[in-house]
Parts: sequence; structure tokens; C-alpha cells
Amino acid sequence: MIAPSTLQARQSPRTRKHIEQMATACGLDAIGITHPTAIAGPGRRLEQFLESGRHGDMDWMERHQDRRASPATLWPDARSVIMLGMNYGPSDNPLAVLKKSGHGAISVYARGKDYHDVFKKRLKRLARDIHDEWHAQVKVFVDTAPLMEKPLAAAAGLGWQGKHTNLVSRDHGSWLFLGAILTNLALPDDTPHENHCGSCRACLDVCPTHAFPAPYQLDARRCISYLTIEHKGHIDSSLRPLMGNRIYGCDDCLAVCPWNRFARQTQEMAFHPRKELQAPLLEELVTLDDKTFRALFSGSPIKRIGRTRFVRNVLIAIGNSACRPLAARAESLIDDREPLVRAMAVWALARLDPSRHEVLKSRALPYEQDIYVRREWHRRRSDTL
Repeated sequence: MIAPSTLQARQSPRTRKHIEQMATACGLDAIGITHPTAIAGPGRRLEQFLESGRHGDMDWMERHQDRRASPATLWPDARSVIMLGMNYGPSDNPLAVLKKSGHGAISVYARGKDYHDVFKKRLKRLARDIHDEWHAQVKVFVDTAPLMEKPLAAAAGLGWQGKHTNLVSRDHGSWLFLGAILTNLALPDDTPHENHCGSCRACLDVCPTHAFPAPYQLDARRCISYLTIEHKGHIDSSLRPLMGNRIYGCDDCLAVCPWNRFARQTQEMAFHPRKELQAPLLEELVTLDDKTFRALFSGSPIKRIGRTRFVRNVLIAIGNSACRPLAARAESLIDDREPLVRAMAVWALARLDPSRHEVLKSRALPYEQDIYVRREWHRRRSDTL
């Protein structure tokens, strides 16, 4: 192992350029370098975010909060953070599917293969090359550790955090997966990117659930991505009609960013959308059982949320569809073994076919002890949904 002083002496623009060439050879689209202590400000904002409760039931964000605020706390020997990006730009307008009420809208990042697997292989290859070249210690992270990837990417010059709190790149717009390599190899820091949002507020105004209390602030409890992916329980009835046909994630604030005019379609075939996930039919998705759900979403990040939450989301989309023929699909799930599914079946059926009042009542009453179903049934009686 080369002594730390030797690693420190290798700081030079030439080393930086060499690593950039290595990253390109590994199929990575963006690279920037920053110091492990570069994000003290974002660390304080994270603390305020958690104190306000805007993280919802994402309790994992509270764990190791001190480590999130500084990679140096996560690994004291780290001397540099190499931030990497992979472009996943779509070929079409991801908002077009929102006009197809009988179809489900799936976030761009989840229409192809799971980016964690694809991206991590590239990062591991680059980390191995760095280790072999300089005998440096390296650690690879793709959503696998308490790292604040977006502030680190901004500090490393990959882009800036827009008013929607996501990273915006001048070269890739909104469509950049982020990962990190921590190393004890001391490297020259890149210059942080300037903020180029200006007076634009397109991302704030487009949000269907008004999840941004102010520019650069997010209330995850109202964010459709959080509700459809992270939130495990009952989605508030006031938010469901605003979700439209979004069944996994939401791209609205990303897609409307003017900087996307510089974005290009990804060349990574693994990120190209699977045909069956571009605009899937709600009437087919709602029939999925555990086995068919796992089969359809094998190799997809969607598989992680499980059939129950996914069908919950699909039933909300059905309730918002105004497609009365889908009422029969909702009714078929009133006897489902999962309370969340039964409750959303009650809600969707009442939205699409209120005349089924008595049938709905007789089918729902056996589950009066289920808090979700009981809540939906009594709301149906008092509010007519």
C-alpha cells in the first residue's frame, strides 16, 4: 500500500484528467470531484427538513443523520468524493401518457432495468481501475449509504439543485443517475456549478399536489413519487384525485425544466423503456397477483414496493380514470386479502359507479374491522366521494 503522503502528492490536473478518461471508458457520462466536507450547508437544511417532519414515514432518513451531512464522518480516511452520473434521458415526452386515462404512468427511471445494478457495475469497474493505478482505497455507493448525492454532485460541478431540489445539468437536463466513489486518493476539487434557474418556476407550478412549500423546499408527504413508492400505508383521500394515472413515481417537475432542451436520449440500452412499461393498461395491471407481479417486474425497481402497494396505486388511477368499464375491475378486488387493496377498490368503485351503493355496502361490511376499508366505507356514505 502506498503511504498516505504519496497519495497526497499525486494531486494534479493530469490525475484528474486520467480518471475522467477512465470514467468515459467505463460508460459513465458525467464526473466531478469534491472534498468530503464540502456540503455543510445542505447538511443543515437536511436537519431542518427532518425537524419539520417533511420526510413523512421515511424513518431511514433520520438514521445516521450526521453521516449524511458529511462523507468524512461516514469514512474518516476519505480525501476525495468522485461523483459520477449516467444519462437516462427519454426519447419521448414523459408527460404524454398523463392524457391516457386508461393507462398507467410510470416514471422514466423505472421503465427499463434497475439502474442500481447497471450503474454499480460501472462504478465498481472504475473503482477497480483507480485502485490498480494508484493503489488507493475506494468505496462505491449507489443509494447504498447515507450520502447526500445531489448536494455532493452540485459541489462537484455536475450541475445545481433546482427549485424542485433535484439536480439540473447543463448537458443532461433532469435525466442523470448519481453515484459516488469515496477514495483516500487526494484529488483536486472541481468548481461547484452556478445556479441557472433564474426566475423560472415551471417545476414548482406544474406539481399536481403542490409539494413545494417554497423554492428549494420539498414536502415529501405531498410528493407523488413518495406516495406511490415510499409510503406504505393509506394515501390521504384529498391527494388521490390529484395523482391522476401516476402509478409509480412522477416526472412532472423534471420534465418541464427548460434545461432539458440540451438533454439527449440515453445510449445505454438497459435504460431504454420496456415496451410493456411505457403506457401499460390499467385493466391488465390491476389483475396482478403476487406471482405475476414479480414476473412482470423482474429486474425492475418497481418490484421493491411489492404487489400490495402497486395495486393500491393502480386502483387510485382507475378511480381517477372516468372509465366506467374499469369499475368491474375495481369491484373484483373488494374481497382481496390485503386491506389496502380492498380499501382502494371501495374508493375506485364508488368514484366510477356510485349507483352500486348497496352492492358496495354488502361487500364492504365484512371488513368493518379493517381500518382502511372502514374509513373508505364511512367516507363514501358521508361524502359520496
